[in-house]
Amino acid sequence: MAVSCCVFDTAIGWIGLGWTERGIARLLLPQRDRDAMERKLAAAGAAPAIPPEWVAGVIERLRRYAAGDVVTFDDIPVDLAGVDDFRLAIYDAARELGFGVTTTYGALAATAGHPGLARETGAALGQNPVPIIVPCHRILAAGNKIGGFSAPGGSATKEKLLAMEGVRVGPPPAAQASFGF
Repeated sequence: MAVSCCVFDTAIGWIGLGWTERGIARLLLPQRDRDAMERKLAAAGAAPAIPPEWVAGVIERLRRYAAGDVVTFDDIPVDLAGVDDFRLAIYDAARELGFGVTTTYGALAATAGHPGLARETGAALGQNPVPIIVPCHRILAAGNKIGGFSAPGGSATKEKLLAMEGVRVGPPPAAQASFGF
């Protein structure tokens, strides 16, 4: 099925979005260079198009999310054609996580019906074609550590997305810092 695409600006940079008649098929996380984003979409076989009304609604939500608003994406249709059953289960379970809610790779694997497959879950999330809509940034390593992130900027991008949702990852600040020491 043909994938249409567009690139749009947000408060956190240019986002690329690809869609089919069935749903959102590709989301490229923010970058500073519009041309590079357009080249990536073209290399993936997506053709530039004017977004239909339902896609324009998704774009508006993504812009609001990037501006710091509480936004949900769990009702947005996705087209994950060609994705295997394991990854579909992982992505479906991840979509159940609300704004600002995190879990670990192991817990997500168990929720998706695949206990003990934390590493495989991480690999599946690394192949997520629609980040933010399938909120892979909300999945943490054991001990609630940031873990990896395959998007541009790596773990720093993941941490920024979580911070936008009010989630702080890492050790708590030292008690002395609150007293000005």
